[in-house]
Amino acid sequence: MTEALIQTGNKIFILLLFMFLVSCSPKGSQPDDLNSTIAIEHVTIIDAKHGLQEDMTVIFEADEIRHVSPSLSAPAASKTIDGTGKFLIPGLWDMHVHLTYDDRFTGVMPATFLSYGITSVRDTGGLLSKIIPVVEEMRKPGAIAPRVYFSGPLLDGEHVVYDGNSRPEIGVRNEDVARARQNVKALKARGADFIKIYELVSPAVFATLVEEANSLNMPIASHVPLSMTASTAGPHVGSMEHLRNVELDCANNHAELHRARVQALLDYVPGSGHELRSSLHNSQRIPAVEAFNEERCAAVLSALKSTTQVPTLRLNAMALIPPFERNDWQAALQDMVPEVQSEWLTPPSWFEPDMAKREVRFQKYSIEMVGRMHKAGVPIGAGTDTPIGMAIPGYSLHNELAFLVRAGLTPLEALKSATIRPAEFLNLENQMGTIEVGKVADLVLLSANPLEDIGNTRKIELVISKGNLIN
Repeated sequence: MTEALIQTGNKIFILLLFMFLVSCSPKGSQPDDLNSTIAIEHVTIIDAKHGLQEDMTVIFEADEIRHVSPSLSAPAASKTIDGTGKFLIPGLWDMHVHLTYDDRFTGVMPATFLSYGITSVRDTGGLLSKIIPVVEEMRKPGAIAPRVYFSGPLLDGEHVVYDGNSRPEIGVRNEDVARARQNVKALKARGADFIKIYELVSPAVFATLVEEANSLNMPIASHVPLSMTASTAGPHVGSMEHLRNVELDCANNHAELHRARVQALLDYVPGSGHELRSSLHNSQRIPAVEAFNEERCAAVLSALKSTTQVPTLRLNAMALIPPFERNDWQAALQDMVPEVQSEWLTPPSWFEPDMAKREVRFQKYSIEMVGRMHKAGVPIGAGTDTPIGMAIPGYSLHNELAFLVRAGLTPLEALKSATIRPAEFLNLENQMGTIEVGKVADLVLLSANPLEDIGNTRKIELVISKGNLIN
């Protein structure tokens, strides 16, 4: 942890030095005070609401966009940035991160996210004792960090998957409805922005968690509980994660598979929640994928049209394009602490190097399912599960966007998944997600058009976070 903090300090020093040098330059891109306005002139704006707008000027002051218009009619500003030949998009989101899952990453995450243009993150699981201090640090005035919204711990059932034994401790028990109601109230009181329901809750506990969260106006993220089906649970929550358990609901023998799953839950002798969940996924996932039924799945997806899916394809389909086989992997690892660099530089021992021998049925299914969902009108959100599964903060979000395009989204639709969809989940669409007057000053300046190639979201020249310029 100490090493991570040192590296974060170095990164922050570099960023602050850059900001100082820019403020001293003749063109001056950093406001001298909160009353200074900054204009990005002659830039092409791209957002998922307005599409592409050429030769525009965007003026912001502190953390607010004050003016958007064609450059010919734009007013003067205190400072200017030449955006000729460049492309301005809203700041990106990662909808699924775990800031406190692994202490080796916690310290470097904020600055690293920003360096990749991720100006907002949704933390989807961490004990309050660990996540609240991190959130408070990230929210301090002047902090070099994305905006952060958090759920607190995973709200699991009588058994807990992430219980601190076989897996890091980021979940808590909800063994009955009384505890469930108590836990949601406690999360609201401690400042949680939404709740996250996990896989081992009972239907009664799930219903109570939903009821209590709704009464407190807290959005709900959820895995599909193993005791329920996607089409039953999904309509009651704002987002579903990882496509988990959708395959069972889309199988032609879905009722039979679900009966067997529920019986296994009833017969379970108390032990490891992780082993229970894993055994059910391992025994049923591929058989369910192989038993896919088109008509049944159409009905399932119809039930999910109001529930944003966060598929984390870069994780689900990782075997198709492993990160350590990417040309830029070694360079991207330089942002991580040395221990992680050495650990992630080469494939893990369990990885099959021969593509022909890899088990990729679920990987291919995941990509195809996102395409089906998108065609059916199911909203898609961009998230990565960082740092789980060799996910470098920020870097992995751009991989996710590429996977979404591979699944059938257009580049503009992929951008929507990382800008508008997250804002909608948290009821913040009037504040962020597009480049409009009155919205927050979270912007990313690119040197190439992401609508021509979604990979161009990586070609970042400047990040603007809360009105601050970051190189």
